[in-house]
Amino acid sequence: MSTKAQTDPTQDPTTDPGGLDYEIDEEVVADSPAALKALADTTRVALLDLLLERAATTSHLAEALDKPKGTVGYHLKVLEKCGLIRIVRTRQVRAMTEKYYGRVGRTIIISGRGTMKDPLFMVHDALRDVQITDGEPLPMFTTRRARIPESRAIEYATRLADLAAEFAAEPRQGERVYGVLAGVYPTDLPTLRSNEDE
Repeated sequence: MSTKAQTDPTQDPTTDPGGLDYEIDEEVVADSPAALKALADTTRVALLDLLLERAATTSHLAEALDKPKGTVGYHLKVLEKCGLIRIVRTRQVRAMTEKYYGRVGRTIIISGRGTMKDPLFMVHDALRDVQITDGEPLPMFTTRRARIPESRAIEYATRLADLAAEFAAEPRQGERVYGVLAGVYPTDLPTLRSNEDE
């Protein structure tokens, strides 16, 4: 993927299915300690989520998060340094150059789990965001457990990842942000002996 910044600030949304106004890879792997640390911060995760709507400047992002520009600028530098965002274009405003940031990948695949303090940080982050309003049909959660071979568990995980990617590629519209939390995970739950052992 090219990291060269474009200089047209009025660029129309491309043929990107999510309506983004900049090019983006479908996936990027976060496996360095710096990237994993960056993803463990709620402000940085919020910035990454906002940049799935469109490219944005520090000012745009600070306004959306209701945080000081200096704070947002610091977090953007952290994300840029570890390779999760990049400058996608610039614009001259009087004597200043305004930078528009965008994500490097639509889906961030977290690798190097052994180096993470909390491997379930995404679960905690998602649950912290849940808003329950009386009368709404959502949120909807379901939990299922099955004793299956690892190969089948991997197949299910792949299907869930594909569904999550489809969800993330939806055009940004509507009044509310929704989230999807999906996963296949090993447990230490007990199992029954097979009938052959009786």
